[in-house]
Amino acid sequence: MNFLWITLAMLTAGFVGWPVTAAVFRLARTIDDRAGAAPGGPAAGTAAAEDPAADSTTDTDVTPAPVDVPDRGAGRADADAVDTVSSARILRGGAIIGILERFAVCLAILAGQPVAIAYVVAIKGLGRFAELKATPVAAERFIIGTLTSMLWAAGVAALVKTLVLG
Repeated sequence: MNFLWITLAMLTAGFVGWPVTAAVFRLARTIDDRAGAAPGGPAAGTAAAEDPAADSTTDTDVTPAPVDVPDRGAGRADADAVDTVSSARILRGGAIIGILERFAVCLAILAGQPVAIAYVVAIKGLGRFAELKATPVAAERFIIGTLTSMLWAAGVAALVKTLVLG
């Protein structure tokens, strides 16, 4: 019977946490939009940046930068040709990473090893460090998503552990 409760807790933490996190992103977007509605506020972004449940964010503040493209062989006249990037996609794969993160946090608490949560945070932070350092939009989204996911998973696990597995 405990296996059933643990499985239910893991599924609830992992999959129900996504709409909860999306709702928090939506709330944060609403608060930002109200602040941006004041004179001199930021302009509206692209559709991906406006979708709080999007799997990635597009940073609209990125200035187009030249990117060196290596020679691709036949059909390429100039080996030193430069392509332009109009916007940077950031935090790709966030939804899948979030589900895995919530599974790990829930399992750590149910197993009585909350120290393992520090490993999850460290791995996630190190994996995203370059994006977070370069893009403030990514850093904000990362913090909001991580805290929401972890609080949701920890709450579900604590509730099941206290009330059911006691």
